[in-house]
Amino acid sequence: MNRLLIVGAGGHGKVVAEAALASSHWTEIGFLDGRYPDVAPVLNWPVVGKDTDADRFLPMYANALVAIGDNRMRLALLAALERSGFQLPVIAHPKSWASPSARIGVGTVLIAGAIVNAGATLGRGCILNTAATVDHDCRIGDGVHVSPGVHIGGEVVVGDRTWIGIGAAIHHCVRIGADVMVGAGAAVVDDVPDGVTMLGVPARVISK
Repeated sequence: MNRLLIVGAGGHGKVVAEAALASSHWTEIGFLDGRYPDVAPVLNWPVVGKDTDADRFLPMYANALVAIGDNRMRLALLAALERSGFQLPVIAHPKSWASPSARIGVGTVLIAGAIVNAGATLGRGCILNTAATVDHDCRIGDGVHVSPGVHIGGEVVVGDRTWIGIGAAIHHCVRIGADVMVGAGAAVVDDVPDGVTMLGVPARVISK
């Protein structure tokens, strides 16, 4: 029996669990969540403890993943799981597709409809959400969240922990810094420095 432990029993955890089950690699799922024991089961799978309880579930669950939207927290929890001895899989919904020449870091999830094209690299702990696309030769850093319906052109570089909002479009060859927030529906056509928020068409910096 292949068991997967998922940290985070919210909406994203539900999506990750369904993607894992659909991939046919996992037959049993347990959740950890900071609200335990005051949290309901997720899709009939139990919440078995707090997010700080992971060590208690080795070796019953050899594989673990973090399904929390906060990019920095997700990376920190992944690192803690790895130090404890958990394996960090890549979860890819069967309706997603990644080129054989793409490289995808541990703890990353590809939700239904996601596409990663030739030569692209995704770091560890990324979320490539529903129907999002990453084109050829992109370099996506650690802990990046690419929201539903985002399209990233070829040879784009995205820094660690950046969040690209739903429906945004990134022009080819653009470089986006670390810890950037790209708003929903934005069109990024120029390079973006670290730590800013971008909105609009074309996207402009609105805050740092």
